[in-house]
Amino acid sequence: MKLIIQIPCYNEAETLAITLDDLPKEIDGIDVIEYLIINDGSIDDTVKAAKEWGVHHIVSFKRNKGLAKAFMAGLDACLSNGADIIVNTDADNQYVGDDIAKLVKPILLEEADVVIGARPIEETAHFSFLKKRLQRFGSWVVRKASRTDIPDAPSGFRAYSREAAIGLNVINDYTYTLETIVQAGRNKMAVKSVPIRTNPELRKSRLMKSMWSYVKISMLTIVRTLMWYKPLYCFTMIAVFPIAVGMVPTIRFLYFYFTYGGAGHIQSLILACTLLIIGFITFMIGLVADVIATNRKLLEDIQYRVRKQEYDEKSQGRL
Repeated sequence: MKLIIQIPCYNEAETLAITLDDLPKEIDGIDVIEYLIINDGSIDDTVKAAKEWGVHHIVSFKRNKGLAKAFMAGLDACLSNGADIIVNTDADNQYVGDDIAKLVKPILLEEADVVIGARPIEETAHFSFLKKRLQRFGSWVVRKASRTDIPDAPSGFRAYSREAAIGLNVINDYTYTLETIVQAGRNKMAVKSVPIRTNPELRKSRLMKSMWSYVKISMLTIVRTLMWYKPLYCFTMIAVFPIAVGMVPTIRFLYFYFTYGGAGHIQSLILACTLLIIGFITFMIGLVADVIATNRKLLEDIQYRVRKQEYDEKSQGRL
Protein backbone atom coordinates (compact mmCIF):
# COMPACT_ATOMS: atom_id res chain seq x y z
CA MET A 1 0.00 0.00 0.00
CA LYS A 2 1.57 3.25 -1.17
CA LEU A 3 0.73 6.68 0.26
CA ILE A 4 1.80 9.91 -1.42
CA ILE A 5 1.38 13.15 0.53
CA GLN A 6 1.00 16.12 -1.79
CA ILE A 7 1.55 19.77 -0.88
CA PRO A 8 0.52 22.64 -3.19
CA CYS A 9 3.11 25.42 -2.80
CA TYR A 10 3.31 29.07 -3.77
CA ASN A 11 6.33 30.88 -2.33
CA GLU A 12 6.57 28.53 0.66
CA ALA A 13 10.38 28.41 1.09
CA GLU A 14 10.16 29.66 4.69
CA THR A 15 7.55 27.18 5.93
CA LEU A 16 7.96 24.13 3.68
CA ALA A 17 10.71 22.44 5.69
CA ILE A 18 8.67 22.88 8.90
CA THR A 19 5.67 21.23 7.22
CA LEU A 20 7.74 18.36 5.79
CA ASP A 21 9.46 17.69 9.12
CA ASP A 22 6.03 17.32 10.74
CA LEU A 23 4.80 14.68 8.27
CA PRO A 24 4.77 11.01 9.33
CA LYS A 25 7.55 8.71 8.16
CA GLU A 26 5.59 5.52 8.79
CA ILE A 27 1.94 4.57 9.31
CA ASP A 28 0.42 1.22 10.23
CA GLY A 29 -0.99 -0.44 7.11
CA ILE A 30 1.11 1.71 4.75
CA ASP A 31 4.16 0.11 3.13
CA VAL A 32 5.61 3.16 1.37
CA ILE A 33 5.24 6.88 2.09
CA GLU A 34 6.41 9.42 -0.47
CA TYR A 35 6.14 13.21 -0.62
CA LEU A 36 5.22 15.41 -3.57
CA ILE A 37 5.05 19.18 -3.92
CA ILE A 38 3.31 21.20 -6.60
CA ASN A 39 5.28 24.37 -7.26
CA ASP A 40 2.58 26.77 -8.40
CA GLY A 41 4.84 29.31 -10.11
CA SER A 42 6.81 30.24 -6.99
CA ILE A 43 9.40 33.01 -7.36
CA ASP A 44 11.29 32.18 -4.17
CA ASP A 45 13.39 29.11 -3.24
CA THR A 46 10.47 26.71 -2.74
CA VAL A 47 11.84 24.11 -5.17
CA LYS A 48 15.35 24.40 -3.71
CA ALA A 49 13.98 23.87 -0.20
CA ALA A 50 12.04 20.80 -1.37
CA LYS A 51 15.08 19.27 -3.06
CA GLU A 52 17.32 19.93 -0.05
CA TRP A 53 14.80 18.24 2.20
CA GLY A 54 14.60 15.22 -0.11
CA VAL A 55 11.07 15.40 -1.54
CA HIS A 56 10.48 12.44 -3.87
CA HIS A 57 8.42 14.22 -6.56
CA ILE A 58 8.18 17.84 -7.74
CA VAL A 59 5.61 19.20 -10.19
CA SER A 60 6.32 22.77 -11.37
CA PHE A 61 4.26 25.41 -13.15
CA LYS A 62 6.04 28.23 -14.97
CA ARG A 63 3.47 30.71 -13.63
CA ASN A 64 0.90 30.73 -10.88
CA LYS A 65 -2.26 28.85 -11.92
CA GLY A 66 -4.14 28.76 -8.64
CA LEU A 67 -4.90 26.20 -5.96
CA ALA A 68 -7.44 24.19 -7.97
CA LYS A 69 -5.04 23.61 -10.88
CA ALA A 70 -2.21 22.76 -8.48
CA PHE A 71 -4.39 20.26 -6.64
CA MET A 72 -5.41 18.45 -9.83
CA ALA A 73 -1.82 18.41 -11.14
CA GLY A 74 -0.78 16.85 -7.85
CA LEU A 75 -3.43 14.14 -8.12
CA ASP A 76 -2.29 13.37 -11.66
CA ALA A 77 1.35 13.02 -10.56
CA CYS A 78 0.45 10.93 -7.50
CA LEU A 79 -1.66 8.53 -9.56
CA SER A 80 1.03 8.28 -12.25
CA ASN A 81 3.53 7.34 -9.54
CA GLY A 82 1.37 4.50 -8.25
CA ALA A 83 -0.30 6.03 -5.19
CA ASP A 84 -2.99 3.86 -3.58
CA ILE A 85 -3.92 6.69 -1.20
CA ILE A 86 -3.32 10.41 -1.68
CA VAL A 87 -3.27 12.90 1.19
CA ASN A 88 -3.44 16.64 0.51
CA THR A 89 -2.11 19.08 3.11
CA ASP A 90 -1.08 22.75 3.20
CA ALA A 91 2.47 24.07 3.05
CA ASP A 92 1.99 26.46 5.99
CA ASN A 93 1.90 23.59 8.50
CA GLN A 94 -1.69 24.40 9.46
CA TYR A 95 -2.47 20.73 10.11
CA VAL A 96 -0.78 18.30 12.50
CA GLY A 97 1.15 15.73 10.47
CA ASP A 98 0.48 12.86 12.88
CA ASP A 99 -3.24 13.16 12.12
CA ILE A 100 -2.62 11.81 8.62
CA ALA A 101 -2.92 8.36 10.20
CA LYS A 102 -6.50 9.30 11.15
CA LEU A 103 -7.26 10.36 7.58
CA VAL A 104 -6.04 7.19 5.90
CA LYS A 105 -7.51 4.73 8.41
CA PRO A 106 -11.11 4.75 7.04
CA ILE A 107 -9.71 4.17 3.54
CA LEU A 108 -7.50 1.32 4.73
CA LEU A 109 -10.55 -0.22 6.41
CA GLU A 110 -12.53 0.29 3.18
CA GLU A 111 -15.08 2.45 5.00
CA ALA A 112 -14.60 5.57 2.87
CA ASP A 113 -13.40 6.82 -0.51
CA VAL A 114 -12.79 10.39 0.66
CA VAL A 115 -11.86 11.47 4.20
CA ILE A 116 -11.84 15.13 5.25
CA GLY A 117 -10.22 16.45 8.40
CA ALA A 118 -12.55 18.54 10.57
CA ARG A 119 -10.69 21.34 12.31
CA PRO A 120 -11.65 22.52 15.82
CA ILE A 121 -12.96 25.78 14.37
CA GLU A 122 -14.43 27.16 17.58
CA GLU A 123 -11.14 26.57 19.44
CA THR A 124 -8.88 28.01 16.71
CA ALA A 125 -7.51 31.26 18.13
CA HIS A 126 -6.52 32.96 14.85
CA PHE A 127 -10.03 32.56 13.37
CA SER A 128 -12.15 35.66 13.91
CA PHE A 129 -15.73 35.38 15.16
CA LEU A 130 -17.03 36.31 11.72
CA LYS A 131 -14.83 33.72 9.99
CA LYS A 132 -16.02 31.01 12.37
CA ARG A 133 -19.66 31.84 11.65
CA LEU A 134 -19.08 31.93 7.89
CA GLN A 135 -17.18 28.63 8.04
CA ARG A 136 -20.13 27.04 9.81
CA PHE A 137 -22.67 28.50 7.40
CA GLY A 138 -20.63 27.55 4.33
CA SER A 139 -20.23 23.98 5.56
CA TRP A 140 -23.98 23.76 6.18
CA VAL A 141 -24.68 24.88 2.60
CA VAL A 142 -22.22 22.31 1.24
CA ARG A 143 -23.81 19.56 3.34
CA LYS A 144 -27.21 20.39 1.84
CA ALA A 145 -25.84 20.60 -1.70
CA SER A 146 -23.74 17.42 -1.47
CA ARG A 147 -26.01 15.38 0.83
CA THR A 148 -23.06 14.58 3.09
CA ASP A 149 -22.45 15.29 6.76
CA ILE A 150 -19.08 17.05 6.45
CA PRO A 151 -18.73 19.62 9.28
CA ASP A 152 -15.69 21.45 7.83
CA ALA A 153 -16.08 21.73 4.06
CA PRO A 154 -13.24 24.26 3.41
CA SER A 155 -10.65 22.01 5.07
CA GLY A 156 -7.77 21.18 2.72
CA PHE A 157 -6.56 18.33 4.91
CA ARG A 158 -8.04 15.29 3.20
CA ALA A 159 -7.33 11.81 1.87
CA TYR A 160 -8.49 10.13 -1.32
CA SER A 161 -8.46 6.50 -2.35
CA ARG A 162 -6.99 5.75 -5.76
CA GLU A 163 -10.43 5.06 -7.23
CA ALA A 164 -11.87 8.32 -5.86
CA ALA A 165 -8.94 10.39 -7.13
CA ILE A 166 -9.23 8.95 -10.65
CA GLY A 167 -12.87 10.02 -10.83
CA LEU A 168 -12.41 13.60 -9.60
CA ASN A 169 -12.85 16.66 -11.81
CA VAL A 170 -12.33 20.28 -10.77
CA ILE A 171 -13.70 22.88 -13.17
CA ASN A 172 -13.26 26.19 -11.34
CA ASP A 173 -9.87 27.88 -11.05
CA TYR A 174 -10.21 29.11 -7.46
CA THR A 175 -10.27 26.17 -5.06
CA TYR A 176 -11.07 22.48 -5.09
CA THR A 177 -12.41 22.06 -1.54
CA LEU A 178 -16.12 22.74 -1.99
CA GLU A 179 -16.55 21.46 -5.54
CA THR A 180 -14.97 18.07 -4.83
CA ILE A 181 -17.27 17.48 -1.84
CA VAL A 182 -20.41 18.25 -3.82
CA GLN A 183 -19.10 16.12 -6.67
CA ALA A 184 -18.22 13.19 -4.40
CA GLY A 185 -21.56 13.34 -2.60
CA ARG A 186 -23.59 13.54 -5.80
CA ASN A 187 -21.59 10.68 -7.31
CA LYS A 188 -22.43 8.47 -4.31
CA MET A 189 -18.84 8.21 -3.05
CA ALA A 190 -18.38 7.27 0.60
CA VAL A 191 -17.32 10.55 2.21
CA LYS A 192 -16.29 10.62 5.86
CA SER A 193 -15.02 13.24 8.29
CA VAL A 194 -12.56 12.75 11.14
CA PRO A 195 -11.57 15.28 13.84
CA ILE A 196 -8.04 16.65 13.46
CA ARG A 197 -5.81 19.17 15.20
CA THR A 198 -4.24 22.38 13.92
CA ASN A 199 -0.92 24.09 14.58
CA PRO A 200 -0.38 27.77 15.45
CA GLU A 201 -0.59 30.10 12.46
CA LEU A 202 2.72 30.69 10.64
CA ARG A 203 1.36 33.16 8.07
CA LYS A 204 -1.91 34.66 6.84
CA SER A 205 -3.99 32.76 4.32
CA ARG A 206 -3.20 33.64 0.71
CA LEU A 207 -6.42 32.15 -0.65
CA MET A 208 -8.71 34.88 0.68
CA LYS A 209 -8.22 38.44 -0.54
CA SER A 210 -11.10 39.36 1.75
CA MET A 211 -13.75 37.50 3.70
CA TRP A 212 -16.57 38.67 1.44
CA SER A 213 -14.78 37.79 -1.80
CA TYR A 214 -14.21 34.29 -0.44
CA VAL A 215 -17.89 33.97 0.51
CA LYS A 216 -19.01 35.22 -2.93
CA ILE A 217 -16.73 32.86 -4.86
CA SER A 218 -17.59 29.93 -2.59
CA MET A 219 -21.33 30.41 -3.03
CA LEU A 220 -20.96 30.70 -6.82
CA THR A 221 -18.89 27.51 -6.82
CA ILE A 222 -21.54 25.62 -4.85
CA VAL A 223 -24.38 26.87 -7.09
CA ARG A 224 -22.49 26.08 -10.30
CA THR A 225 -21.53 22.61 -9.10
CA LEU A 226 -25.09 21.85 -8.00
CA MET A 227 -26.39 22.99 -11.40
CA TRP A 228 -23.95 20.63 -13.12
CA TYR A 229 -25.21 17.66 -11.15
CA LYS A 230 -28.88 18.59 -10.59
CA PRO A 231 -29.80 20.95 -13.44
CA LEU A 232 -33.47 19.96 -13.71
CA TYR A 233 -33.99 20.51 -9.97
CA CYS A 234 -32.24 23.91 -10.05
CA PHE A 235 -34.06 25.23 -13.12
CA THR A 236 -37.40 23.94 -11.83
CA MET A 237 -36.87 25.88 -8.60
CA ILE A 238 -36.11 28.99 -10.65
CA ALA A 239 -39.14 28.43 -12.89
CA VAL A 240 -41.49 28.13 -9.90
CA PHE A 241 -41.16 31.85 -9.07
CA PRO A 242 -42.37 33.41 -12.35
CA ILE A 243 -45.06 30.73 -12.73
CA ALA A 244 -46.35 31.30 -9.18
CA VAL A 245 -46.31 35.10 -9.61
CA GLY A 246 -47.89 34.77 -13.07
CA MET A 247 -50.82 32.84 -11.63
CA VAL A 248 -51.88 35.89 -9.59
CA PRO A 249 -52.78 38.15 -12.56
CA THR A 250 -54.13 35.08 -14.37
CA ILE A 251 -56.63 34.44 -11.58
CA ARG A 252 -57.40 38.18 -11.42
CA PHE A 253 -58.15 38.32 -15.15
CA LEU A 254 -60.30 35.18 -15.07
CA TYR A 255 -62.25 36.55 -12.10
CA PHE A 256 -63.15 39.77 -13.91
CA TYR A 257 -63.72 37.91 -17.17
CA PHE A 258 -66.37 35.60 -15.73
CA THR A 259 -67.83 38.22 -13.37
CA TYR A 260 -68.04 41.26 -15.64
CA GLY A 261 -67.97 39.73 -19.08
CA GLY A 262 -64.25 40.10 -19.82
CA ALA A 263 -64.15 43.84 -20.55
CA GLY A 264 -60.72 45.42 -19.90
CA HIS A 265 -57.95 44.09 -17.64
CA ILE A 266 -55.79 43.26 -20.66
CA GLN A 267 -52.73 44.40 -18.68
CA SER A 268 -53.23 41.51 -16.25
CA LEU A 269 -53.47 39.07 -19.13
CA ILE A 270 -50.28 40.38 -20.76
CA LEU A 271 -48.35 40.26 -17.46
CA ALA A 272 -49.62 36.75 -16.72
CA CYS A 273 -48.68 35.46 -20.16
CA THR A 274 -45.20 37.01 -19.93
CA LEU A 275 -44.45 35.46 -16.53
CA LEU A 276 -45.87 32.07 -17.47
CA ILE A 277 -43.84 32.01 -20.69
CA ILE A 278 -40.67 32.90 -18.76
CA GLY A 279 -41.36 30.08 -16.29
CA PHE A 280 -42.10 27.60 -19.07
CA ILE A 281 -38.92 28.50 -21.00
CA THR A 282 -36.86 28.21 -17.82
CA PHE A 283 -38.28 24.76 -17.16
CA MET A 284 -37.54 23.71 -20.75
CA ILE A 285 -33.95 24.91 -20.33
CA GLY A 286 -33.79 22.66 -17.27
CA LEU A 287 -34.94 19.68 -19.35
CA VAL A 288 -32.25 20.36 -21.97
CA ALA A 289 -29.63 20.82 -19.23
CA ASP A 290 -30.72 17.52 -17.68
CA VAL A 291 -30.11 15.73 -21.00
CA ILE A 292 -26.69 17.37 -21.22
CA ALA A 293 -25.96 16.27 -17.64
CA THR A 294 -26.78 12.70 -18.63
CA ASN A 295 -24.23 12.93 -21.43
CA ARG A 296 -21.72 14.38 -18.96
CA LYS A 297 -22.15 11.34 -16.75
CA LEU A 298 -21.41 9.07 -19.70
CA LEU A 299 -18.32 11.14 -20.55
CA GLU A 300 -17.16 10.98 -16.91
CA ASP A 301 -17.48 7.20 -17.01
CA ILE A 302 -15.41 7.05 -20.19
CA GLN A 303 -12.88 9.46 -18.71
CA TYR A 304 -12.61 7.32 -15.58
CA ARG A 305 -11.91 4.18 -17.60
CA VAL A 306 -9.31 5.92 -19.78
CA ARG A 307 -7.61 7.47 -16.75
CA LYS A 308 -7.57 4.20 -14.86
CA GLN A 309 -5.98 2.36 -17.76
CA GLU A 310 -3.43 5.15 -18.28
CA TYR A 311 -2.44 5.40 -14.60
CA ASP A 312 -2.27 1.63 -14.17
CA GLU A 313 0.06 1.37 -17.16
CA LYS A 314 2.27 4.18 -15.83
CA SER A 315 2.41 2.57 -12.38
CA GLN A 316 3.31 -0.83 -13.79
CA GLY A 317 6.00 0.78 -15.94
CA ARG A 318 7.68 2.15 -12.81
CA LEU A 319 7.79 -1.22 -11.04
